[in-house]
Amino acid sequence: MLQGLVGSYARRMALPSLPPEPVTTEPARAVGGSLLTQSWLDLTFLHWPADPADVAPLLPPGTRPDVLDGVTYVGLVAFRMHRVGWFGLPGVPYLGTFPETNVRLYSVDGHGRRGVVFRSLEASRLLPVATARLGFRLPYVWARMGIGQTGDSITYTSERRWPGPRGARSRVVVRIGEPVEEPSELEHFLTARWGMHSSFFGRQMYLPNTHPRWPLHRAELVECTEDLVVAAGLPKPVGAPVSVLYSPGVPVRFGWPAKSGGRSNR
Repeated sequence: MLQGLVGSYARRMALPSLPPEPVTTEPARAVGGSLLTQSWLDLTFLHWPADPADVAPLLPPGTRPDVLDGVTYVGLVAFRMHRVGWFGLPGVPYLGTFPETNVRLYSVDGHGRRGVVFRSLEASRLLPVATARLGFRLPYVWARMGIGQTGDSITYTSERRWPGPRGARSRVVVRIGEPVEEPSELEHFLTARWGMHSSFFGRQMYLPNTHPRWPLHRAELVECTEDLVVAAGLPKPVGAPVSVLYSPGVPVRFGWPAKSGGRSNR
């Protein structure tokens, strides 16, 4: 099995492709049309380093791990989804507003487009979860969730309901610190992502997005108890996160999907 995984990673690295585009704090390209609108509010970003060889088999064909100084990262991102809307229509106040926590990886395709790959997305509204799973093949799961804030501390909780593994959970508490005047190279790499790589009915797609530059704050991790990363098929994170950031949020618009670059890597 190990030999197969190593072979898969080697094939990914051998894909003919353009070099990754520069990391930019503004959208890397114009986003035409409006497939989805939403706001991401009260976000906390936790990140751990990961071996690209562990991550590569979990990415869609046509993509490979995006790395900084030879290292890729696993992100646990908790936030409040606000007023999801379709095709430029006004966002939905109840069904389109809910807590979410996702496990994400960092990817680049044959066109050099940097993006994220979601391994799981916990959400507290069953209808949006079912729609995303059945209609778009996104790995959304239904969970019992909560977000609460007291002073400069914010708490995110999640316990998975459906599908399994039932009971997969997280509890994250952070204390919000001072604004980030100029993000570090790593902070740019982890947050300046202008698209998502995914598989949709057997086709490898890139879904671009656009939003204002992130308003970021340093944050202190007070508590982190979670098994969502392991439930997403990744090794258990070792030690404390190397990056902890908070953002009050941004409005987001997703454009129409485009094909991912590069031939199949499976």
